[in-house]
Amino acid sequence: MLRGVVRAGVVGWARAAIAGVALYVALDVLLVFLRPHFSVLHNAESDYGSKGRFAWVMDVNFLLRCAFSFAVVAALSRIPLGAGRLRAGLWAIGIWAVASGLLAFFPDDPVGTKTHGLAKVHLALAAIAFIAVVVGTRLETRALRTEAAWRPVAPALTVLSWGALVPVLLLGKAHLRPHSLGGLYEKLFLAVELAWLLVAAVWVLRLQGQEAVTVDLAPALERAS
Repeated sequence: MLRGVVRAGVVGWARAAIAGVALYVALDVLLVFLRPHFSVLHNAESDYGSKGRFAWVMDVNFLLRCAFSFAVVAALSRIPLGAGRLRAGLWAIGIWAVASGLLAFFPDDPVGTKTHGLAKVHLALAAIAFIAVVVGTRLETRALRTEAAWRPVAPALTVLSWGALVPVLLLGKAHLRPHSLGGLYEKLFLAVELAWLLVAAVWVLRLQGQEAVTVDLAPALERAS
């Protein structure tokens, strides 16, 4: 009975994470049309949350990013793996989640404008979030790839966790300057990290489905033997 409750909880968190990522991407695409004066190539994603009409949509997305990131942490923390090895990575992803949520309360100033007080806090939080998610996904990947159940998806997680370094390093070189490709690099970085979270959540859901089938078949197999 308890095992069934735990499995249901893991499935619930994984499904919430998957739905959250899908909604987040949909809102990001919607913002491109709601605030067309911002450039996909040159403006940071956070610029969509700067002062103006529909800024609240980006604020909702920051909070959503916090929520589905915590859902991934909750799902991974409840599966039967080496808890000690996973803990550091989960803490780092949790920091990414908290910092992402706080971004909603500290609007930034768009690329090409002067950075004021709240925008400076926003930049600091964004830096913390980016560093935390890079560290977190790398640590989690190293831990998960040692588990037999995760080996089929380990290459994808490895590529994504390492691959995120490419756009973030390019962002560091280009910066978020007018007419630079900093906005594009930032969005690519976020897309890669979101893909990592999505793959992890989908695989948790698949593993729980396989476990449920095994549990359901166990009585019949015992009677047959």
